[in-house]
Amino acid sequence: MRKKRIYFFSGMVLLIMIGLLVRLVQIQLLEAESFSKHHVNLIENSVNQRTQQLIIDEGRGSFLDRDGESINYETKNVLVLFPFLARIEWDAKKVADILKINEEDLLKDIEEAKEPFVYGGKAPYILSEVQMNKVNNLQLKGVFALKRKYPKGEILAEQLIGLTGENEERFHARYPDRVKGATQKIGISGLEKAFDEWLIAEQESKLIYHVDARGGPLFGVDVKYLAPANPFYPLDIKTTIDSELQKKLEDLIDQHAIKRGGAVLLDIESGNILASVSRPVVQQGTPFSNEGAKNLMTTQLVPGSVFKTVVASAAIDLNLVDESALFNCDETIYGKPAPKPHGTININESFAVSCNRTFADIAKKLIEEDDQTLDRYAEKLGLIGEIGWKGSVFHYEDFEQLPIDSGRIFINDGEREEANYVAQTGIGQREVRVTPLGVANMMATIARGGKKQSIRTVSSIHYKNGTELVDFPVQKEDELALSPYTAMKMQQYLRNVVAGESGTAKFLQTAAYEIAGKTGTAQTGQYSGEKELYNKWFAGYFPFDSPKYALAVVNMDVLEYEGGIYPVFKDIADMIHSNSQTGEES
Repeated sequence: MRKKRIYFFSGMVLLIMIGLLVRLVQIQLLEAESFSKHHVNLIENSVNQRTQQLIIDEGRGSFLDRDGESINYETKNVLVLFPFLARIEWDAKKVADILKINEEDLLKDIEEAKEPFVYGGKAPYILSEVQMNKVNNLQLKGVFALKRKYPKGEILAEQLIGLTGENEERFHARYPDRVKGATQKIGISGLEKAFDEWLIAEQESKLIYHVDARGGPLFGVDVKYLAPANPFYPLDIKTTIDSELQKKLEDLIDQHAIKRGGAVLLDIESGNILASVSRPVVQQGTPFSNEGAKNLMTTQLVPGSVFKTVVASAAIDLNLVDESALFNCDETIYGKPAPKPHGTININESFAVSCNRTFADIAKKLIEEDDQTLDRYAEKLGLIGEIGWKGSVFHYEDFEQLPIDSGRIFINDGEREEANYVAQTGIGQREVRVTPLGVANMMATIARGGKKQSIRTVSSIHYKNGTELVDFPVQKEDELALSPYTAMKMQQYLRNVVAGESGTAKFLQTAAYEIAGKTGTAQTGQYSGEKELYNKWFAGYFPFDSPKYALAVVNMDVLEYEGGIYPVFKDIADMIHSNSQTGEES
């Protein structure tokens, strides 16, 4: 009996020891870099416990504007100091003299430091190249003058570029084969998310030294610089953004106090986004506390009368209506007296004055012929559907550069059968939803003479040394979206909105460019007290005779007689004209 107990306890001890040994093998050999369901990097954590370090460059790729200048990062010449300087003899006076700072202040900051730091903190002392060279020539251990990469405090086109965040669980779900860098940033919106696989860091650049339990140097005072061995990374994403236009566009949107809405500017020839502004701005620290993190230029909104452009294009292209046909614009879409009567007029005049009755009646005729007509022409014009650059890139067969809401015309097929719903749809109300980017794209399609092409936000991806890795060519469709006759007629109609005697946008006749476009005032169904709120639009292109720019501007959730959109559009067009004149002179 006693022997059985001895054997039993011996067996138990042996099993425990085997279990501990298996666990040790698992921890130290098999899962050292990705332990447990949380993918903990034990090696990295172990190193972190016995080292102090300062990140010089987190290693994430950058976004560049069309001229190759960084949009979201900047490099600053800074002084980096290590806390062990408080325990050793070093020539602080020489460093202070080079920087023209007080030596006592320098020594005090080091005395209070518990980890490596940049002198000056959040507002770092910026060194000149001469100062950097002088400091480094002193060859003082623990004192470094170097270039450090910082996120820019003000990022242009921030909602278009997108946001990043640290989410270990999401990182491993997205990149299950990567076990290192579990805490690095990943893209969570905009281009940051779309191009995340090319942007994620290969390795950080950092200064590092080993410490004992009291924070003192473990192996003397030798500081090591660790940087990626691969000279080609991180990659840079070259966008189509014109930084100068972008900055001025943002300033104008803010000057006109657009709290919710914005503007998007396209280059008509290439389909490139030159500038995109969305408001409200991103709230630093709490980006998702309001709509600041959302890019409203790629979000579907109620368009109002801007949608009449689709109705008119379809009617002319299908020869459903000619200019001899007259419409009773003294009545609303329901046959009641119109608050702003325009008499009996044709489609051209109706478009200029934005007569609802005309386009409600035409929409009903179009749907009677084919209930998919409005959807089809909205897609032909590049207003809805897949309007952004899409194609094969490496292992992605259908890579999309930018997430854009697809938009819609009807919410279900049942609404196509109800005459009143169709009438409301014809004037851009009911369930019609389009993006400002899609509206600008529609104007570009008409300006090109009916030639549709994809919107491009990124032109190429480059290695760190500037060599091109991927090119995103301009995508043009082979077939015309509209017949040449229809495109020509629509160009005339859009111009009459501005140049015609009764046009709704006569205010824009004084702009530096000749402008063609369409107004829109959309009921949102939202109220401020008892007063209804509207989305106010103007979208168009310029110069009229030689189209170069397509622009859509929207001011959302404003009262009926406030938030006028024409002055904003005019100021933007005038700014672009002034900018181009300056460019020609230089």
